Amino acid sequence: MAEKATGSTVPRRQLGRHLRELRNKARLTVKAAAQQLEWSEAKMWRIETGQTSLRSHDVALMCQVYGAPEALSAALMGLAKETKARGWWHSYGDVIPEGFDVYIGLEGAAASLATYESDLVPGLLQTPDYARAVIQTLSDEDEEEIERRVRLRVERQTLLTRQTAPPTLSLVLSETALRRPAGSPSVMRAQCEHLVEASMQSNVMIRVVPLSAGPHPGVATGAFVILRFPTTGDGTDTEPPTVYADGYTGSLYLDKPSELEAYDKAFRGIWEAAHDEEASRRLMTEVARSYGQD
Repeated sequence: MAEKATGSTVPRRQLGRHLRELRNKARLTVKAAAQQLEWSEAKMWRIETGQTSLRSHDVALMCQVYGAPEALSAALMGLAKETKARGWWHSYGDVIPEGFDVYIGLEGAAASLATYESDLVPGLLQTPDYARAVIQTLSDEDEEEIERRVRLRVERQTLLTRQTAPPTLSLVLSETALRRPAGSPSVMRAQCEHLVEASMQSNVMIRVVPLSAGPHPGVATGAFVILRFPTTGDGTDTEPPTVYADGYTGSLYLDKPSELEAYDKAFRGIWEAAHDEEASRRLMTEVARSYGQD
């Protein structure tokens, strides 16, 4: 029997989501899968909705029934060990197969994202050339792997323009991110112009904190994203809001109410320190022109 859930809900939710996808790919109903595993349908529901922690042995059994690839099975077994943790760091490395990314799964399910970036344009709004320049600078991967990562970053961006319930993006950028060169001047000009264009979308709001603003909460927090998820008919969250922060050795996920409250307060302070949307567009346009013409 699975142990009572404790600590962060993020790994449980993500594990449940992947196991549900594997079951669907195997064309098994919950009832059929439960029969093969000799479990109750109620247990299957608790697992797939992230309501309970899970032993890696049970995950291995499910992956065997669903015909999951060996690399993905190993990754999910590792994730199962984190479902009992009170807080967790997920370090990305060679053990994680292509397509398995905790943050991308949460991002795709989110109804809204409140993002603060201090030094770089966030991945959802990067041009391919800018993304390539950033990845080349921050990694020692070969050209093929760099191009794969660029393609993945571009594919992620389609969620902002998808026809069904695209999320709302509220982004605050430090002016530093606009002026820090990544690639040639033409790459930076195109990136700033892309931000101006993106800010015209009804579901995208971009503000820029000018260098003249002085200290603000973002100086202490660093870059972060607050993800909120769709609600049910009675206004209940389908999943708890989650704060994501990308670190040098791993990625931090926070979902305790006190943690969310602290980051919500910080985001409000950063938002207020920034130019409004129209003034931010003017600043982004001005910075784009400063990079000159070819």
